[in-house]
Parts: sequence; C-alpha cells; structure tokens
Amino acid sequence: MLYLVPTPVGNLQDITLRALDVLREVDLILCEDTRVSRRLLQKYDIGTALQSFHSHSEHKKLSGVIEKLQNGEKIALISDAGTPGISDPGYLLAAACHEHDIQLTCLPGASAILPALVMSGLPCNRFYFEGFLPQKKGRQTRLQYLASLDCTIALYESPYRVVKCLQQLSEHFDPATPAAVVKEISKMYETVYRGSLAELIEQSEDMNLKGEFVIVLAPQMLS
Repeated sequence: MLYLVPTPVGNLQDITLRALDVLREVDLILCEDTRVSRRLLQKYDIGTALQSFHSHSEHKKLSGVIEKLQNGEKIALISDAGTPGISDPGYLLAAACHEHDIQLTCLPGASAILPALVMSGLPCNRFYFEGFLPQKKGRQTRLQYLASLDCTIALYESPYRVVKCLQQLSEHFDPATPAAVVKEISKMYETVYRGSLAELIEQSEDMNLKGEFVIVLAPQMLS
C-alpha cells in the first residue's frame, strides 16, 4: 500500500491527524530531503525510517520501492511541503503502482495553490495551474499560451525570479491586469501583495524576496 501524504507548506501544525497516524504506522517514509522531513517527524515524535526519493533519484530507486510494496510493505511518500506529485516527485511512483496493481491512496491536505488563490481575492471558480515556468527553453512559449487563456492563472515562482517573472508577464499580458503575489503561506511572514501587474512590479522593490511565491493573474477580460 502506498500513501501519498501532504505535509505543511508553512506552519507545522497544518498537518491532519490522519496524516500523523499514517506516518507512524507505515514501514518506510520516502521524502525529498531527509533533513527537512526529520524536523516534522521529530516535532510529532515519529520514529519511522526515512529514505530520500527526489526528482534526481526517483527513476533509479523506483524499482526498489515497487519491490518493497509488492512484498507487503506499507510506504508513505511525502514532499518537503505540500502534496506529493504537485510540482514535486510522486507522479512516476503513482503511475508505477497502477501498472503493478498496487493499492494507493492520497490523503487530502496542504497545498500552496488553493490558499493563494483564495487569498488573492481574484476569481477562483475557474483557474489554470501552471506550476513552475521553464527557466529558459520554452518559457516565452508558455507565457504566450497563458496570455491566451480566459480564466484565472496561478503559477509557482522562485524568490530569485519573481521580479523577472512579473516583468515578463507584463510583456505578454495587459500591464493593467489585476494580480497578486502571495508569499510564505501559513508562515509568520505570510504576505499578499495585490494590484495590477504594473503596480506589483513597482512594489517588488519593497518585497522581501525570500521564501516560496505564488503569482495569481485575473482573467484578461477583467483587465
């Protein structure tokens, strides 16, 4: 049995009781960074064994994990923050479980995308989630595609590229497009910056560019 277990995106108290029970009961926890995940386990006095399973190793380790599951082990997969498989490792393992008729389930829980959408104050009845834009090759093509959509758009961005991303968005979208930049969700310095794309570029000079960022753009018809 494979359990896909969401972990907090900020405050470590944002984990469900069921998730804690699963992490205590499984035979092994797969995680991106054992140092990050160990802090969560130590807070809740969970002694389950940890093993790294990240984007650079999942192809190499996949067959070994499947073998453990076929031998009857219960395994949980977690990411550093949020739901595994959403811009994090997990897709390949979930697909392999289906191919080998191994039971799996995903617990509901934390994700950065939904709190950012709701806090943005922008329409969220229909939205498109882009994840992370390509850093170089294909980035302009993706931006052109996003500008063609008629729904709210949300994407993740690194603190090192937030300003550049806003500037590039303003080249493809109307600079008057209502938007929001949401950072440090569920943490002490959680902040929502809101305004037009042009205004957010001006505000970016005063933003504390640390932590994780979600950028939300209103449908073009509202600009």
